[in-house]
Amino acid sequence: MSRLILLTITGLLIGGCSFAPEYEQPQVPLPEQWNDPRLDDHETRAEQWWQRFGDPALAKLVQESLDANLDLQIAAARVTEARAFLLGQEAERYPMLSIEGSGTRQGPSEEAAGFGPNQAKPFTDFRVGGLLTYEFDIWGRQANASEAAQYRLLASAANHETVRLAIISEVATGYINLLALNHQIDIAENTIATRRESVQLQRARFQGGDIDELALRQAEAELAAAQAELPALRLRQTIQIHAIAVLLGKPPHAMKQDSLTTYSSIESLEAPATFPAGTPAALIVRRPDIKAAEQLLKAANAEIGVARSAYLPTISFAGLIGLQSAQVGDLFSSNAANWQLGGSLLSPLVDFGRTEALIAQAESRQRQAYLSYGRVVQNAFREVWDALEQVQRTDERLQSKHIQVTALKKSTHLARERFEGGYSSYLEVLDAERNLFNAELALVEIKRDRLLAAISLFRALGGDY
Repeated sequence: MSRLILLTITGLLIGGCSFAPEYEQPQVPLPEQWNDPRLDDHETRAEQWWQRFGDPALAKLVQESLDANLDLQIAAARVTEARAFLLGQEAERYPMLSIEGSGTRQGPSEEAAGFGPNQAKPFTDFRVGGLLTYEFDIWGRQANASEAAQYRLLASAANHETVRLAIISEVATGYINLLALNHQIDIAENTIATRRESVQLQRARFQGGDIDELALRQAEAELAAAQAELPALRLRQTIQIHAIAVLLGKPPHAMKQDSLTTYSSIESLEAPATFPAGTPAALIVRRPDIKAAEQLLKAANAEIGVARSAYLPTISFAGLIGLQSAQVGDLFSSNAANWQLGGSLLSPLVDFGRTEALIAQAESRQRQAYLSYGRVVQNAFREVWDALEQVQRTDERLQSKHIQVTALKKSTHLARERFEGGYSSYLEVLDAERNLFNAELALVEIKRDRLLAAISLFRALGGDY
């Protein structure tokens, strides 16, 4: 017991201490440089990266989403909740001043101390006063709890930035997908118009006896095939418009189809050639999800100190000053003043392993947070390398597809000339047109994929966080 008292007095004299383990920054093996010409080591932050696509309509949609997106508002509300929790934890470190009042009528026992036989009489007691209570934070329990709450607030703020980055990326992705669908619909409509003219021409030739029925029916089949593509494209277009509406915080039906089909052409957008990246070590700072994971690790570390402090005694102080009287009328007289001072010490003796179990839980949560941090860092670098690979491969595909489309346009022109000159059947024309139609649709998809790869890389690098 004397040792416990000595520890308590020492704790009071030093003004508090902490039993949380010393925090150590997790060491993650990182490359020194990216060694990729598309990543700029000197520029470390992509300020409003969506502006680099040079499309005012995209910038407008992004701003609308930041103003009204419901997921972003939910994340902001969670930050507010975490801030309020921190204020509550901070308040625990200060004294509490309260006011109390009571009125009682009591009939004491004759066996109670101070009363003899026939002396215990009912009496009335009225009280009013102020009460000050305070718990000394000798072992840093409240300080560690407050520190953990602060780290969780920072994690919540970083999660808000993660949601913000995701919303911007999803809006940009949806917009690019919509532009691609718009262009594919234009290609389909132009192809349908061309094939309809071709069917009319072949029907006239069939009626004139210049061609057989097979050529006419094949032309009609190619027209129907192109017409069948159009409803599927328009369905995807409508679904994409609905998705963008929800990202903007609007009901799906609130955005009319015409409002999003008059935007820029995907042909006018250029994917950025280089991306601000800084060094690989800078990615640890730039990614909000990594920041959140680190703050949660720090919080779990501080909470070990909270759990360990349960082994040690708590010392609290209480002081009361007020008025007390047997009659309400005398309660505010000068002789009714009373006061009381006191302290208490509460120390665990035998808890059958409760505190040990709490410490084990806290240490396990800290271990989980440590492993989660490592996993988040690994995923972050994987996303960067994946996005870089996607950029490179779509560039290669885009170059090859351009060559193919150019060749097919020439092939279609030559097939028409050969048919008009009587050197080939109309089947060659139909085959060439079909191949060109499919290649043009595929070219739009690859252009879309190249732009989406840029969005993925901006997001993987942390955006403008």
